[in-house]
This record gives sequence, structure tokens and C-alpha cells, in this order.
Amino acid sequence: MSYATEEPNGSTSHIEKTDITETSVKMSYATEEPNGSTSHTEKTEITEASVKKVGCTHPGFIGGMCLKCGEKRDTQSGVAFKYIHKDLTLSDDEVARLRDRDLKNLLRHRKLYLVLDLDHTLLNSTRFSDVTQEEGYLMNPDDPMQDKLKGSLFKLPFMHMVTKLRPFVHDFLKEASNLFEMYIYTMGERSYALEMANLLDPGMVYFNSKVIAQGDCTTRHQKGLDVVLGQESAVLILDDTESVWSKHKDNLISMERYHFFASSCKQFGYKAKSLSELRSDESDVDGALATVLKVLKRVHSMFYDPVCPGILLVTFYYCALPIWAVLCQKG
Repeated sequence: MSYATEEPNGSTSHIEKTDITETSVKMSYATEEPNGSTSHTEKTEITEASVKKVGCTHPGFIGGMCLKCGEKRDTQSGVAFKYIHKDLTLSDDEVARLRDRDLKNLLRHRKLYLVLDLDHTLLNSTRFSDVTQEEGYLMNPDDPMQDKLKGSLFKLPFMHMVTKLRPFVHDFLKEASNLFEMYIYTMGERSYALEMANLLDPGMVYFNSKVIAQGDCTTRHQKGLDVVLGQESAVLILDDTESVWSKHKDNLISMERYHFFASSCKQFGYKAKSLSELRSDESDVDGALATVLKVLKRVHSMFYDPVCPGILLVTFYYCALPIWAVLCQKG
């Protein structure tokens, strides 16, 4: 899904600038009649432009300028969607309109929404300084394990960090993308989130601009679906940390944490050796991502089940219950 986005020079789109310019031109070139009044045609144009401006609902703002009428305002109410455009704010009514429109399109394509956490869900990262002696082989390009880790272990010197992708993650994303519109949602910084998105989706096939980071959250230390342009009741969430989704627990499928690095085990108080210290890893075939993919496929299948779609869609549409909660009740 896309909305008004920034041009290369940082200005609003050509269509928006044209609308604003045409209104200004019509108002500027009103000429005076001999009796001192403006002509009927020109007065009509001015009146229409004025009414249009006065009657504007201000659906959103970029850089303080209304997307529809071009009016400048110092303060705007609504929700900031900085991951789409750093200065974009949309009104609650516009968000509702966009969600409703996108939901109809989503149902037409037999898809749902999927919000994915990064750390301990799709991958595991650690700082160079936290790599233990037993994990030293990870930094040695000549170690025999490097061939096995190729394509899943990434050293990021500019971030002083090494990242390990969870086994089966590429297959998971490919298959899930056929059933869901996907977002990344992390409590990490934007620079980190974008770098991880690049590792997971280098071709920008799955996420594009749908990468939500800590700075996009509207509540401190909490993740919320208010910044997701998808109907809340059609959203499934995969995350290892339930506590950050206090308002959306009915949408959450809790993930088993991926502890590849020793620092990750230490962070959560596990005294056992990490997967990297054991020179081991999760299974591609029956690991956490392969298992949860089966759950997601079942959810999707049950939602679009041809046997009883009416009951489920009515419950979903008119009761506004999260799809995961509806299906759990269904059994």
C-alpha cells in the first residue's frame, strides 16, 4: 500500500502541486469590472476555490501542508506515518478510509495482514564485542563452518555487529507473501531495521517501505497497530515478546525465541550454551518458522474456507474481532 510520498527533491507530488498552483492562479488573476467589481466568472472561480478550501477535511499533512487543499498549519491532529514519509500525518478519518479501501482489495486477492518482529523472531544479532571465545569461529573466514553458514551469517562492520538469519526464513517469507501483506515491526532503531530488512528482502519484494521501527511507535515501549495501514481485525502478529503488544494480544501468535548467540542467552537469563557455541542450529524442516508457517496457512485456509465463509466473514466484518481470536473460538 502506498500514500503520498516524497519526490526526489523533497517536495509534494506533481498532482498536488498542480492543484494548489491552479487554485492560486485562478484567485490571482481576477480582473476588475468598470464598476469596480470582479466579473461573474472570476467571482465564481474565487468562490469555488474558497469553498473548496473552507470545506476541506484535511485528510493529511506533509511538512505542515494539507495534502488536499494545500493549506499550511503549524499543528496537525492524527497519526504520524514517518516510515512512509518523514513528515506525513494522516487524520483518523483518512486512516479509516484507507484501511477500509485496502481491506476490500485484500479480500479480493484472498490475503490477510502479517506483522513480523525482527530480533529473536526472524533473526538474532550480537555486537562484535559480545562474541565469546567459543564463538570465535564465526569471525574466522577459514573455519570449516563458514560454508554451512554462508547466506545466513552476516558481518556488519559499519554497525559493529554480526547477524544470523533464522533457518528457513527465506522460504518462510516467500510462502507467507502469497497469503499475506507483510510488515516488519521492531523496537530497534530505523537504521538497524532497514539493514535487517535488506538482509531478509534484498530485492524489496516483500516489505518495500513497510518497515516500522522504534521511532514510529506512538506509545513508549509499546508496539501498536495504529501505525499499520491495515484493518486491525485482519492482522496477525508474530513476535517473541507478548508484553509489547498489550493492546493487541488477540492478534498475537507468540514465537519461540531464536537464541543463536551467547549474548542472547545471557540477556534472557539462560545458562545453557547457545546454538553458536554448540556449533548447531534450528532445523529447516521442523524449526520454529517452518512450524508457524503451517499455523499461518491453516489460519488463511480457515478464513477463506469455502464450506462456511459466510459465518466467519460476518463475525469478522461486523463484530470487528481479530481474525486470530475468531479462529481460536472456532476451534
